[in-house]
Amino acid sequence: MGEADVAYQVVGDGPLDLLYFYGIGGHIEYFWDVPDSAEFLNRLASFSRLIFFDRRGTGASDGLSLSALPTWEEWTEDVRAVLDVAGSERAAIVASLDAGPIAILFAAMHPERVSALVLLNTAARMSVAADYPIGAAPEAIDALVGLLGSAWGNSDLARLVSPSIAADQEYVRTIAKIGRAAMTPRTAAAQYDYILRSLDVRAALPLIEVPTLVLHVRESPFVPMEHGRYLAEHIKGARFLELPGGDLGISPGLVGIADEVAEFLTGERPLTEVDRILTTVLFTDIVGSTARAATLGDQGWRSLLDAHDRAVREQLRLFRGREVNTTGDGFLASFDGPARAIRCAGAIGQVTGKLGIELRMGLHTGECEIRGDDLGGLAVHIAARVGALATPGEVLVSGTVKDLVVGSGIAFADRGEHALKGVPGAWKLFAVEG
Repeated sequence: MGEADVAYQVVGDGPLDLLYFYGIGGHIEYFWDVPDSAEFLNRLASFSRLIFFDRRGTGASDGLSLSALPTWEEWTEDVRAVLDVAGSERAAIVASLDAGPIAILFAAMHPERVSALVLLNTAARMSVAADYPIGAAPEAIDALVGLLGSAWGNSDLARLVSPSIAADQEYVRTIAKIGRAAMTPRTAAAQYDYILRSLDVRAALPLIEVPTLVLHVRESPFVPMEHGRYLAEHIKGARFLELPGGDLGISPGLVGIADEVAEFLTGERPLTEVDRILTTVLFTDIVGSTARAATLGDQGWRSLLDAHDRAVREQLRLFRGREVNTTGDGFLASFDGPARAIRCAGAIGQVTGKLGIELRMGLHTGECEIRGDDLGGLAVHIAARVGALATPGEVLVSGTVKDLVVGSGIAFADRGEHALKGVPGAWKLFAVEG
C-alpha cells in the first residue's frame, strides 16, 4: 500500500471470497502455530477462498510512525489493496477488535466490494460521550493504555484477554509470544491510545447495506457486550449473537465461531467428522479447595496451587499421561493403559499428600471424542462423576477399569453400585487399595 508493505495469505479455493483480519496483536505467521487459531483458519478456508492479512502496524506488515498514525479511512486502503492484489472483486469480511471499524468503513465506502460483514468483539466507538454513555471514561482509557504499555507481550495480559486458557501455562506463553512478535509494548500502547480516543464510525453504520452478523462475548471487561449490541441495533437488518465467556484473543472458542460464520455466509453449518479413541480418563480434584484458599489468602493459595500443578504434571510425564485440561484446582488427563493410569493416580496422591493436599480421583475407560486438544463424550462425564464420589485421598474406578487390569496385581475394595448423575444405569465402583 503506497510505500508500505502489507502481509497477506490466501488459503483454500472455495466459491466464496472471504477476507479476515484480526487487528492489533495479530500475526498471520504465528496464528498457524496455535492449534485453535489454525483450526479456525482452516475451517474458514474449507468453504471459501480465505484471504488473511495483517493491517499496517501489526504482525508481519510494515510498522507505523507513532507520531503520524493513519486515519481510519486510510486504514481501509489496506483492505482495498489486499483485495486487489488477491484478485478479489467482491468478498465477505470477518473482522475483530480494531479491525472491525476498518471493515465497517470499507463496507460503507465500497459497498460493491463487500458481499457480507461479520463483526467480532468490536465497536463503533470506545470512549464515552453524551450520546454514547456505554463508552469508557478518560481515566479508564488511561489505565488500559498504561496496562498495555507495561504488560504487552507478557503472560498476565494474555490471561486477561483470553481468560478461558488462563490455567494452561503453555497456551498462555504462546499467546504472549505472538503479542511480542506483533509489536513492542510502546507501539501497542501508542496505537491503542489513538484507537480508543479517536475511534468513531457511528455515522457509517446506517450506510451498510450488506447482510451483517455481530458476534460478541458477554463477559469481557475490555470491550463490553453493549458495544456489540449497539452495532447490531444501528446496522439495518444486522443479526446479533451473544457468545459465552470473555475471550477476545485466541482461544478454543474460535472453532465454534468459525462454524457460526460458515452458517451465516453459506446457510449451512459444517458437519464436523468426529474422531474417537479408546482411552482411560483420570479426573483429580483438591478436597476443600475453597476453604483452603480462604485460609491461605490469594498469594498463599496461588503458591500452593502452583506447587500442586507442578507435582501433578511431573507424575503425568513419568507415567506417560497426557494433560487434557485443568479445572482450576484439578486435572483431566488421559492414558493409553488403565493400569498405568491407576499407578499414576496413586503417585499423584503421594506427592500432593506431601504438600498437605488431599485429592479425590476418578478413573474410567471408554471411547472419547477428540476435539482439538480436548476430549469429550460420555466416558469423560463418567470419569468426572466417579471422581466426585471418591472420598478424600481415594482413587475410585469404574468396573470397566477394574476388569481391564485383571492380572496386574492391583487390588480393589468394592464400593457398591451407584447412580451417576446424567449417566444411564447403575455403576459398580471400586477403590484402589495400597
